[in-house]
Amino acid sequence: MTDAPAPTSAPPLLTREQVLRALRLVEREGRQLPPSTVYELLYRGRRYPPRAVAELAYRLAQADPKIRWPHAAGQPTNAALEALDFTIVAKRPVLAAGSVQDQSQAAEQQAENLYTGPPTPEQATDTEPDAVAEPTAAYTTPPPAPYTEKDALAELFISKAELDAALAGLRRRRALLLQGPPGTGKTFLARRLAWLLLGAQDEQRIELVQFHPSYGYEDFVLGFRPGAGGQFGLVEGVLPLLCQRAAIDPERPYFLLIDELNRGNVARIFGELLVLLEPAQRGPAHALRLPYAPPDAPLFFVPENLYVIGTLNLADRSLAPLDYALRRRFAFVTMRPQFGGTLQLLLHEAQVPGKLAAHLTERMAELNQAIADDPELGPDFEIGHSYFCAPPTNPKEAAEWLRLIFEQEIGPLLADYWREQPATAAAHLRRLLQGL
Repeated sequence: MTDAPAPTSAPPLLTREQVLRALRLVEREGRQLPPSTVYELLYRGRRYPPRAVAELAYRLAQADPKIRWPHAAGQPTNAALEALDFTIVAKRPVLAAGSVQDQSQAAEQQAENLYTGPPTPEQATDTEPDAVAEPTAAYTTPPPAPYTEKDALAELFISKAELDAALAGLRRRRALLLQGPPGTGKTFLARRLAWLLLGAQDEQRIELVQFHPSYGYEDFVLGFRPGAGGQFGLVEGVLPLLCQRAAIDPERPYFLLIDELNRGNVARIFGELLVLLEPAQRGPAHALRLPYAPPDAPLFFVPENLYVIGTLNLADRSLAPLDYALRRRFAFVTMRPQFGGTLQLLLHEAQVPGKLAAHLTERMAELNQAIADDPELGPDFEIGHSYFCAPPTNPKEAAEWLRLIFEQEIGPLLADYWREQPATAAAHLRRLLQGL
């Protein structure tokens, strides 16, 4: 007679990292969780309702905003969190200083600090309220200011028709690339497009990342990174964390802004997730397993309310062109230098003398025409208007301001453009400075 195999315990519903992610989200967004009745989760000198934290962590882990934490409040939830090395304590009553209970709470906090480290200076200055209450953020964030099409047109260098076309492409593909020469305001426009769809300057639903040659899949999606103890563990990157936030808040849009997208190895950074950017491949029905993810990890998907806006610098000769697989998944908007009425109005409002403003626009138009006509350069190397969008507050400093921009910013760029023809670069710089 053979012995029956020992029963195996079911894997835990949560990991410690998933609970920590929920705690960080609560602090970052200042969320108000429903209060607990008897117990609290003690972490880093702050107190949280155990079941509400567990349910938020469970929803983030499962990428489902409606899923319910299967354990009841009290001992079932407490035991699950204590198994992950979290401290559960009874809700703090009003204690007299120096009482036995007060000393017990102090000893309890010291024990917690042995594991988590002492509170940060910001946490150390927090004062515990006399009444029982859930913790609040260390600071209050004012509600985001509304943002309308009128606000956008007042500060952008594009027409209403061009703005409407960019928004239409973003809504249709949920992924938009702004391409153009340097200084044409691509990153500036990307954030304003996000604000327009959000209806407010809501930075909590916008994540900005800049690609570079060393940026990889492990940074963007999922990879092994060293922890505080020197041991390597799986850490989620920018995209999964933002997708989780968007998935549990499906009624509101979220935005990922990727600056200098073509400076990174885009195919390697996105990996298999490139297909999930397709509007028809969004949502749980098209989820797939990430290569580094453990077998019991939930499948990954890109929610329908996540929008991606990238910027491309067309003048960088060191960058390889984007492959067609990426191009097919984005709508493209080309931006050109704008030295017309909008910039003139900005300079006029800053009280830049009219003669100086005319000099700026005329000379830059001549220079950009010369760049566009050069067979070694072309229109992608024209110089944008962003260099001139912050005139001095004192009109008497305007001439010196313009001269320094020509000498310190435009001149070195021209020297790089015509590195094999330094006399040509010097001649164009002299033409810019002539008459200042």
